[in-house]
Amino acid sequence: MALTDPLANVLSHILNCERRGKQECTVRHISNLIKDVLNLMKSNGYVGDINFVDDGKGGTINIKLLGKINECGIIKPRFSVTLKEFEKFEKRYLLAKDFGILIISTSSGLLTHYEAKEKRIGGKLVAYIY
Repeated sequence: MALTDPLANVLSHILNCERRGKQECTVRHISNLIKDVLNLMKSNGYVGDINFVDDGKGGTINIKLLGKINECGIIKPRFSVTLKEFEKFEKRYLLAKDFGILIISTSSGLLTHYEAKEKRIGGKLVAYIY
């Protein structure tokens, strides 16, 4: 299996496990970006506990699934977004207003679009979850 985009593979694996009704899933080939995205998903209530296991080969992550993810995926190309453009991308990637999150890479790290609006900063779109 070619790992052209590890974040896409992780989100696809999580979504497949959710749809099959599994209680947890294990992910390999982790990076700091994947860890940060999973931590944002946890803090917003989409996944449960996340356990990082260092096995000496890059590590694995065990993720408790809560059955709350309807759809998730990455956004390619990673569009630059300003404060005024959030609504346009919310309409494009999310089902309804205030339903789901956009994950944005900013100068302050990875944030949801709600946090980016509060801090009044833009960035690059990374993923969506609802």
